[in-house]
Amino acid sequence: MLEPFEIAALFLSIKVAIAATLIGLPIAIATGYWLARTDFRGKVFVETLVHIPLVVPPVVVGFVLLLVFTATNPFGAWLADYGLNPAFTWVAAAIASGIMAFPLMVRSIRQAFEAEPAAYSDVAQTLGVDGIARFIRISLPLAYPGIISAGVLGFARAIGEFGATITFAANIPGLTQTLPLALYSAAQSPGGEPVALRLAIISLVPAIGSLLAAEWLQRKHLNGPST
Repeated sequence: MLEPFEIAALFLSIKVAIAATLIGLPIAIATGYWLARTDFRGKVFVETLVHIPLVVPPVVVGFVLLLVFTATNPFGAWLADYGLNPAFTWVAAAIASGIMAFPLMVRSIRQAFEAEPAAYSDVAQTLGVDGIARFIRISLPLAYPGIISAGVLGFARAIGEFGATITFAANIPGLTQTLPLALYSAAQSPGGEPVALRLAIISLVPAIGSLLAAEWLQRKHLNGPST
C-alpha cells in the first residue's frame, strides 16, 4: 500500500505535468510552425533562446525564475499585490516543468511541419485557401503525429523535472513535492532506500501510460477511422 505522501506526490506530479503540457503545447505549436515556415533576421537568436533550457543546468532556469518572480523584484511585487505570485506553489512547479519541456515540444513539432511537402501548400494557395485555413486544414492534420509526440515528450519531461522545480517551487510535502522531489528526500533520509525504490517504480506508471496512449493515438491516426 502506498503511503499518503506518496499518493500526494503522484497526483501532484500528474497535475503539474498536465498543466505544463496543456499550457506549453499550444505555444510550442505556434512557435514550431513559425520557425518552420518563416525566415527572418535574428532567427538564430530566437532558436537559441528557445533551446537554452536544454543546454543549461535546470537549477539555472529555476534560479532565473526565482529572481523574476521574487517579491523584491518589481514584477514579482506587482504579482504579489494581486495574490498571483506563483513562487513556492504547485503553479511554480508547473511553470518550471513547462519551461524545461518547451524546447523538446518545439523541436518535435517543428520537424513535423518541416516534413510537409511544399507542393501541398502551393496547391492550396492556387485554390484560394488562405494561410489560416491552410494551417488548420492541411498543416495541422499532417503534423498530428509530431504534435502527439511533442505532447508525450513534454509530459514525460515535466513529470520528471527536478532541478528547476526544487529551486523555484521548493520541496514542500503536500504542496510542491512532486515524485522526483519525494524520491530525493527519501534517498537522503537514513534507511529511506526502500521508499526511494518504491517512488522510482511509481514514477514509471505515468511515463509508460503516456507512451502507450501516444502509440495508440498515432496508430489510430495512421489507420484512419474504422469501417
